[in-house]
Amino acid sequence: MPDSVVKLSPAQFRQHFPALDAAPHFASCSQGALSDHLAHTMQQLTASLMKEQAPWGTWMDKVEEYRARSAFYFGAEADQIAVLNCASEAAFQVVTSLDWAGERNQLVTSDLEFPSIGNVWRAQAQAIEVVNVRGLSEALFAENWIPLITERTKLVSVPWVSYVNGTRPDVETIIAHAHSVGARVIVDAYQGAGVVPLDVAQIDCDFMMTGNLKYMLGLPGIASLYVHDPRSTEIPAILTGWFGRVNPFAFNADRIDFPDNARRFEVGAHAIPSAYAGVAGLDMLDRVNPHEIWNHVIELRETLAEELTGLGYSLDQPSDPSHRGPQVAIISDDPERLATELARSGIGTSPRGSRLRLSLHGYSSEQDVKTLVAALAGLR
Repeated sequence: MPDSVVKLSPAQFRQHFPALDAAPHFASCSQGALSDHLAHTMQQLTASLMKEQAPWGTWMDKVEEYRARSAFYFGAEADQIAVLNCASEAAFQVVTSLDWAGERNQLVTSDLEFPSIGNVWRAQAQAIEVVNVRGLSEALFAENWIPLITERTKLVSVPWVSYVNGTRPDVETIIAHAHSVGARVIVDAYQGAGVVPLDVAQIDCDFMMTGNLKYMLGLPGIASLYVHDPRSTEIPAILTGWFGRVNPFAFNADRIDFPDNARRFEVGAHAIPSAYAGVAGLDMLDRVNPHEIWNHVIELRETLAEELTGLGYSLDQPSDPSHRGPQVAIISDDPERLATELARSGIGTSPRGSRLRLSLHGYSSEQDVKTLVAALAGLR
Protein backbone atom coordinates (compact mmCIF):
# COMPACT_ATOMS: atom_id res chain seq x y z
CA MET A 1 0.00 0.00 0.00
CA PRO A 2 1.25 3.54 -0.70
CA ASP A 3 1.27 4.56 2.98
CA SER A 4 3.68 1.71 3.85
CA VAL A 5 6.44 2.93 1.51
CA VAL A 6 9.56 4.28 3.22
CA LYS A 7 9.51 8.06 2.77
CA LEU A 8 12.34 9.78 0.94
CA SER A 9 13.99 13.01 2.00
CA PRO A 10 14.02 15.82 -0.60
CA ALA A 11 17.65 14.97 -1.41
CA GLN A 12 16.80 11.29 -1.91
CA PHE A 13 13.74 12.24 -3.95
CA ARG A 14 15.92 14.34 -6.25
CA GLN A 15 18.08 11.33 -7.10
CA HIS A 16 15.15 9.92 -9.10
CA PHE A 17 15.36 12.87 -11.53
CA PRO A 18 18.72 12.29 -13.23
CA ALA A 19 18.31 15.14 -15.75
CA LEU A 20 18.61 17.59 -12.86
CA ASP A 21 22.30 16.73 -12.62
CA ALA A 22 22.79 18.65 -15.86
CA ALA A 23 20.53 21.65 -15.24
CA PRO A 24 17.88 22.91 -12.79
CA HIS A 25 14.18 22.59 -13.58
CA PHE A 26 12.08 25.64 -12.64
CA ALA A 27 9.17 24.90 -15.00
CA SER A 28 7.05 22.51 -12.94
CA CYS A 29 4.12 24.92 -13.28
CA SER A 30 4.18 23.98 -16.98
CA GLN A 31 5.57 20.42 -17.03
CA GLY A 32 7.13 18.48 -14.20
CA ALA A 33 10.66 17.12 -14.41
CA LEU A 34 11.15 13.62 -15.82
CA SER A 35 11.74 10.93 -13.20
CA ASP A 36 13.54 7.68 -13.87
CA HIS A 37 10.39 5.92 -12.71
CA LEU A 38 8.24 7.65 -15.33
CA ALA A 39 10.71 6.71 -18.06
CA HIS A 40 10.66 3.08 -16.92
CA THR A 41 6.86 3.04 -16.62
CA MET A 42 6.40 4.20 -20.21
CA GLN A 43 8.45 1.18 -21.26
CA GLN A 44 5.84 -0.96 -19.50
CA LEU A 45 3.21 0.48 -21.83
CA THR A 46 5.27 -0.55 -24.85
CA ALA A 47 5.74 -3.98 -23.29
CA SER A 48 1.98 -4.39 -22.96
CA LEU A 49 1.64 -3.96 -26.72
CA MET A 50 4.44 -6.42 -27.36
CA LYS A 51 2.80 -9.00 -25.12
CA GLU A 52 -0.76 -8.59 -26.39
CA GLN A 53 -2.07 -7.05 -29.59
CA ALA A 54 -5.03 -5.39 -27.86
CA PRO A 55 -4.35 -5.42 -24.08
CA TRP A 56 -7.57 -3.71 -22.99
CA GLY A 57 -7.77 -5.66 -19.74
CA THR A 58 -4.29 -4.52 -18.73
CA TRP A 59 -5.05 -0.95 -19.78
CA MET A 60 -8.33 -0.78 -17.86
CA ASP A 61 -6.54 -2.07 -14.79
CA LYS A 62 -4.09 0.80 -15.14
CA VAL A 63 -6.91 3.35 -15.41
CA GLU A 64 -8.53 1.91 -12.30
CA GLU A 65 -5.19 2.02 -10.52
CA TYR A 66 -4.91 5.70 -11.46
CA ARG A 67 -8.41 6.31 -10.10
CA ALA A 68 -7.70 4.55 -6.81
CA ARG A 69 -4.31 6.15 -6.34
CA SER A 70 -5.66 9.64 -7.09
CA ALA A 71 -8.43 9.09 -4.54
CA PHE A 72 -5.93 7.93 -1.93
CA TYR A 73 -3.66 10.90 -2.55
CA PHE A 74 -6.44 13.46 -2.14
CA GLY A 75 -8.21 11.75 0.77
CA ALA A 76 -11.21 10.62 -1.28
CA GLU A 77 -12.89 7.35 -2.26
CA ALA A 78 -12.37 5.79 -5.68
CA ASP A 79 -16.07 6.15 -6.50
CA GLN A 80 -15.68 9.93 -6.06
CA ILE A 81 -13.09 10.19 -8.86
CA ALA A 82 -13.84 10.55 -12.57
CA VAL A 83 -10.94 9.96 -14.96
CA LEU A 84 -11.01 12.54 -17.76
CA ASN A 85 -8.65 14.00 -20.35
CA CYS A 86 -8.09 17.53 -19.05
CA ALA A 87 -9.31 20.06 -16.51
CA SER A 88 -11.37 21.91 -19.11
CA GLU A 89 -13.35 18.74 -19.73
CA ALA A 90 -13.81 18.35 -15.99
CA ALA A 91 -15.08 21.93 -15.69
CA PHE A 92 -17.56 21.37 -18.52
CA GLN A 93 -18.87 18.17 -16.93
CA VAL A 94 -19.46 19.97 -13.65
CA VAL A 95 -21.11 23.12 -14.99
CA THR A 96 -23.42 21.21 -17.32
CA SER A 97 -24.49 18.83 -14.54
CA LEU A 98 -26.18 21.72 -12.69
CA ASP A 99 -29.58 23.24 -13.45
CA TRP A 100 -29.12 26.96 -14.06
CA ALA A 101 -32.78 27.77 -14.61
CA GLY A 102 -34.33 30.11 -12.06
CA GLU A 103 -32.86 32.85 -9.92
CA ARG A 104 -29.87 30.84 -8.67
CA ASN A 105 -27.95 31.20 -11.92
CA GLN A 106 -24.72 32.94 -10.95
CA LEU A 107 -21.20 31.51 -11.10
CA VAL A 108 -18.51 33.37 -9.16
CA THR A 109 -14.95 33.23 -10.44
CA SER A 110 -11.92 35.57 -10.34
CA ASP A 111 -8.95 37.01 -12.20
CA LEU A 112 -6.90 34.18 -10.67
CA GLU A 113 -8.74 31.65 -12.87
CA PHE A 114 -6.83 29.78 -15.57
CA PRO A 115 -8.13 31.05 -18.95
CA SER A 116 -9.26 27.65 -20.23
CA ILE A 117 -11.50 27.18 -17.19
CA GLY A 118 -12.81 30.73 -17.45
CA ASN A 119 -13.58 30.06 -21.10
CA VAL A 120 -15.74 27.07 -20.12
CA TRP A 121 -17.73 29.17 -17.66
CA ARG A 122 -18.33 32.00 -20.11
CA ALA A 123 -19.24 29.66 -22.96
CA GLN A 124 -22.41 28.92 -20.97
CA ALA A 125 -23.37 32.61 -21.04
CA GLN A 126 -26.91 31.97 -22.28
CA ALA A 127 -27.73 30.17 -19.05
CA ILE A 128 -25.20 31.53 -16.58
CA GLU A 129 -24.40 34.95 -15.18
CA VAL A 130 -20.66 35.00 -14.52
CA VAL A 131 -19.58 37.24 -11.62
CA ASN A 132 -15.87 38.03 -11.44
CA VAL A 133 -13.72 39.01 -8.46
CA ARG A 134 -11.46 41.64 -10.03
CA GLY A 135 -7.79 42.09 -9.22
CA LEU A 136 -5.05 39.49 -8.71
CA SER A 137 -4.24 40.77 -5.23
CA GLU A 138 -7.86 41.45 -4.30
CA ALA A 139 -8.93 37.91 -5.23
CA LEU A 140 -6.58 36.44 -2.63
CA PHE A 141 -8.82 37.60 0.19
CA ALA A 142 -12.15 36.03 1.11
CA GLU A 143 -13.51 39.45 2.08
CA ASN A 144 -13.63 40.36 -1.62
CA TRP A 145 -15.46 37.16 -2.56
CA ILE A 146 -18.04 37.08 0.20
CA PRO A 147 -20.18 40.04 -0.96
CA LEU A 148 -20.45 38.45 -4.43
CA ILE A 149 -21.42 34.98 -3.21
CA THR A 150 -25.12 35.18 -2.40
CA GLU A 151 -28.35 33.16 -2.52
CA ARG A 152 -28.20 33.65 -6.29
CA THR A 153 -24.85 31.83 -6.53
CA LYS A 154 -24.96 28.22 -7.67
CA LEU A 155 -21.25 27.55 -8.19
CA VAL A 156 -18.02 29.18 -7.02
CA SER A 157 -14.75 28.47 -8.84
CA VAL A 158 -11.54 29.10 -6.94
CA PRO A 159 -7.96 27.92 -7.64
CA TRP A 160 -5.94 26.13 -4.98
CA VAL A 161 -2.96 28.00 -6.45
CA SER A 162 -3.19 30.57 -9.23
CA TYR A 163 -1.36 29.91 -12.48
CA VAL A 164 -0.65 33.65 -12.88
CA ASN A 165 1.92 34.09 -10.13
CA GLY A 166 1.61 31.08 -7.85
CA THR A 167 -0.47 32.86 -5.21
CA ARG A 168 -2.94 31.13 -2.88
CA PRO A 169 -6.38 32.58 -2.11
CA ASP A 170 -8.36 32.03 1.10
CA VAL A 171 -9.91 28.82 -0.28
CA GLU A 172 -11.30 27.34 2.93
CA THR A 173 -12.95 30.59 4.07
CA ILE A 174 -14.47 31.08 0.61
CA ILE A 175 -15.83 27.53 0.66
CA ALA A 176 -17.32 27.94 4.12
CA HIS A 177 -19.18 31.09 3.11
CA ALA A 178 -20.38 29.59 -0.17
CA HIS A 179 -21.85 26.63 1.64
CA SER A 180 -23.55 28.94 4.15
CA VAL A 181 -25.63 30.43 1.33
CA GLY A 182 -26.27 27.12 -0.45
CA ALA A 183 -23.66 27.41 -3.23
CA ARG A 184 -21.32 24.69 -4.35
CA VAL A 185 -17.57 25.11 -4.89
CA ILE A 186 -15.17 23.69 -7.44
CA VAL A 187 -11.45 23.94 -6.69
CA ASP A 188 -8.92 23.96 -9.52
CA ALA A 189 -5.86 22.32 -7.95
CA TYR A 190 -3.82 21.97 -11.14
CA GLN A 191 -1.15 24.51 -10.13
CA GLY A 192 -0.65 23.18 -6.62
CA ALA A 193 -1.53 19.49 -6.34
CA GLY A 194 1.64 17.48 -5.87
CA VAL A 195 3.49 20.08 -3.84
CA VAL A 196 0.94 22.06 -1.76
CA PRO A 197 -0.78 19.48 0.52
CA LEU A 198 -4.48 19.07 -0.26
CA ASP A 199 -7.15 16.98 1.48
CA VAL A 200 -10.57 17.31 -0.13
CA ALA A 201 -12.38 16.30 3.05
CA GLN A 202 -10.54 18.89 5.09
CA ILE A 203 -11.31 21.82 2.78
CA ASP A 204 -14.85 20.46 2.24
CA CYS A 205 -15.12 21.28 -1.47
CA ASP A 206 -17.89 19.88 -3.68
CA PHE A 207 -15.67 19.36 -6.72
CA MET A 208 -11.94 19.39 -7.28
CA MET A 209 -10.09 18.96 -10.56
CA THR A 210 -6.44 18.50 -11.39
CA GLY A 211 -4.15 16.88 -13.93
CA ASN A 212 -0.82 15.12 -13.83
CA LEU A 213 1.59 16.90 -16.16
CA LYS A 214 2.79 19.56 -13.71
CA TYR A 215 3.62 19.08 -10.05
CA MET A 216 2.08 15.59 -10.11
CA LEU A 217 4.95 14.41 -12.29
CA GLY A 218 3.12 12.74 -15.17
CA LEU A 219 2.26 13.72 -18.74
CA PRO A 220 -0.54 15.63 -20.49
CA GLY A 221 -3.76 13.83 -21.39
CA ILE A 222 -5.25 12.75 -18.07
CA ALA A 223 -7.10 14.55 -15.28
CA SER A 224 -9.02 13.58 -12.18
CA LEU A 225 -12.32 15.11 -11.12
CA TYR A 226 -13.32 14.68 -7.49
CA VAL A 227 -17.08 14.77 -6.88
CA HIS A 228 -18.14 14.83 -3.24
CA ASP A 229 -21.61 13.43 -3.95
CA PRO A 230 -21.93 12.06 -7.50
CA ARG A 231 -25.66 11.38 -6.95
CA SER A 232 -26.37 15.08 -6.40
CA THR A 233 -26.08 16.00 -10.08
CA GLU A 234 -29.12 17.92 -11.30
CA ILE A 235 -28.89 17.17 -15.03
CA PRO A 236 -27.58 14.04 -16.83
CA ALA A 237 -24.28 14.54 -18.64
CA ILE A 238 -24.50 16.30 -21.99
CA LEU A 239 -21.04 15.10 -22.98
CA THR A 240 -20.97 11.35 -22.45
CA GLY A 241 -19.77 8.09 -23.95
CA TRP A 242 -19.36 4.42 -23.31
CA PHE A 243 -17.24 4.88 -20.18
CA GLY A 244 -20.07 6.92 -18.67
CA ARG A 245 -22.25 3.80 -18.55
CA VAL A 246 -22.87 1.35 -15.70
CA ASN A 247 -21.19 -1.36 -17.78
CA PRO A 248 -19.11 0.15 -20.60
CA PHE A 249 -18.36 -3.25 -22.08
CA ALA A 250 -22.05 -4.08 -22.55
CA PHE A 251 -21.76 -2.07 -25.81
CA ASN A 252 -25.40 -1.00 -25.80
CA ALA A 253 -25.90 2.15 -27.88
CA ASP A 254 -29.58 2.38 -26.96
CA ARG A 255 -29.17 2.38 -23.18
CA ILE A 256 -28.05 5.62 -21.51
CA ASP A 257 -27.64 4.56 -17.89
CA PHE A 258 -25.45 6.54 -15.51
CA PRO A 259 -23.65 4.89 -12.57
CA ASP A 260 -24.21 6.27 -9.07
CA ASN A 261 -20.57 7.29 -8.78
CA ALA A 262 -18.21 9.78 -10.39
CA ARG A 263 -17.77 7.56 -13.43
CA ARG A 264 -21.03 9.09 -14.67
CA PHE A 265 -18.92 12.08 -15.79
CA GLU A 266 -16.60 10.01 -18.00
CA VAL A 267 -16.74 10.00 -21.78
CA GLY A 268 -14.82 7.85 -24.28
CA ALA A 269 -11.64 5.79 -24.19
CA HIS A 270 -9.05 7.04 -21.74
CA ALA A 271 -5.58 8.25 -22.69
CA ILE A 272 -3.78 5.05 -21.75
CA PRO A 273 -0.18 6.36 -22.02
CA SER A 274 -1.15 9.23 -19.72
CA ALA A 275 -2.72 6.78 -17.26
CA TYR A 276 0.59 4.93 -17.03
CA ALA A 277 2.38 8.25 -16.55
CA GLY A 278 -0.17 9.40 -13.97
CA VAL A 279 0.36 6.29 -11.87
CA ALA A 280 4.13 6.75 -12.15
CA GLY A 281 3.81 10.31 -10.87
CA LEU A 282 1.64 9.21 -7.97
CA ASP A 283 4.17 6.48 -7.19
CA MET A 284 6.82 9.15 -6.80
CA LEU A 285 4.62 11.45 -4.73
CA ASP A 286 3.66 8.60 -2.41
CA ARG A 287 7.34 8.11 -1.61
CA VAL A 288 7.66 11.48 0.13
CA ASN A 289 5.99 13.18 3.04
CA PRO A 290 3.89 15.96 1.45
CA HIS A 291 4.34 18.31 4.40
CA GLU A 292 8.11 17.83 4.42
CA ILE A 293 8.21 18.54 0.69
CA TRP A 294 6.07 21.65 1.09
CA ASN A 295 8.25 23.00 3.91
CA HIS A 296 11.31 22.35 1.73
CA VAL A 297 9.72 24.29 -1.13
CA ILE A 298 8.78 27.17 1.17
CA GLU A 299 12.39 27.52 2.35
CA LEU A 300 13.73 27.53 -1.21
CA ARG A 301 11.03 29.93 -2.38
CA GLU A 302 11.83 32.48 0.30
CA THR A 303 15.56 32.21 -0.37
CA LEU A 304 15.03 32.66 -4.10
CA ALA A 305 12.73 35.64 -3.62
CA GLU A 306 15.18 37.33 -1.25
CA GLU A 307 18.11 36.82 -3.62
CA LEU A 308 16.21 38.11 -6.65
CA THR A 309 14.98 41.14 -4.77
CA GLY A 310 18.58 41.84 -3.81
CA LEU A 311 19.52 41.77 -7.50
CA GLY A 312 16.89 44.41 -8.22
CA TYR A 313 14.28 42.20 -9.82
CA SER A 314 10.63 43.13 -9.24
CA LEU A 315 8.55 40.23 -7.96
CA ASP A 316 4.82 39.64 -8.05
CA GLN A 317 4.26 38.17 -4.62
CA PRO A 318 1.95 38.87 -1.65
CA SER A 319 3.39 40.43 1.46
CA ASP A 320 1.79 37.65 3.52
CA PRO A 321 3.77 34.40 3.02
CA SER A 322 0.62 32.33 3.67
CA HIS A 323 -0.67 33.53 0.29
CA ARG A 324 2.49 32.43 -1.54
CA GLY A 325 2.58 29.16 -3.45
CA PRO A 326 5.34 27.05 -5.00
CA GLN A 327 6.66 29.64 -7.42
CA VAL A 328 8.37 33.01 -7.61
CA ALA A 329 7.20 35.33 -10.40
CA ILE A 330 9.51 37.98 -11.84
CA ILE A 331 7.75 40.97 -13.42
CA SER A 332 9.45 41.73 -16.72
CA ASP A 333 8.94 43.71 -19.91
CA ASP A 334 10.23 40.68 -21.83
CA PRO A 335 9.93 37.42 -19.87
CA GLU A 336 10.32 35.42 -23.10
CA ARG A 337 13.80 36.87 -23.53
CA LEU A 338 14.74 35.98 -19.97
CA ALA A 339 13.45 32.45 -20.47
CA THR A 340 15.36 32.07 -23.73
CA GLU A 341 18.60 33.30 -22.17
CA LEU A 342 18.21 30.97 -19.19
CA ALA A 343 17.45 28.08 -21.54
CA ARG A 344 20.87 28.63 -23.15
CA SER A 345 22.27 27.54 -19.78
CA GLY A 346 19.87 24.60 -19.67
CA ILE A 347 17.62 26.21 -17.04
CA GLY A 348 13.93 25.61 -17.69
CA THR A 349 11.43 28.32 -16.71
CA SER A 350 7.89 29.31 -17.72
CA PRO A 351 7.13 32.79 -19.09
CA ARG A 352 3.50 33.94 -19.08
CA GLY A 353 2.29 37.42 -19.92
CA SER A 354 4.44 39.95 -18.08
CA ARG A 355 5.91 37.37 -15.68
CA LEU A 356 8.69 34.83 -15.68
CA ARG A 357 7.41 32.02 -13.46
CA LEU A 358 10.02 30.11 -11.47
CA SER A 359 8.44 27.07 -9.88
CA LEU A 360 9.90 24.80 -7.23
CA HIS A 361 9.29 21.19 -6.28
CA GLY A 362 10.58 18.65 -3.81
CA TYR A 363 13.40 17.82 -6.21
CA SER A 364 14.63 21.43 -6.23
CA SER A 365 17.79 22.13 -4.25
CA GLU A 366 19.76 25.00 -2.74
CA GLN A 367 22.32 24.56 -5.50
CA ASP A 368 19.57 24.93 -8.12
CA VAL A 369 18.61 28.25 -6.57
CA LYS A 370 22.25 29.41 -6.54
CA THR A 371 22.66 28.42 -10.19
CA LEU A 372 19.49 30.28 -11.20
CA VAL A 373 20.38 33.39 -9.20
CA ALA A 374 23.87 33.48 -10.72
CA ALA A 375 22.40 33.20 -14.21
CA LEU A 376 19.88 35.96 -13.56
CA ALA A 377 22.58 38.14 -12.04
CA GLY A 378 24.46 37.86 -15.33
CA LEU A 379 21.38 38.85 -17.28
CA ARG A 380 20.85 41.81 -15.00
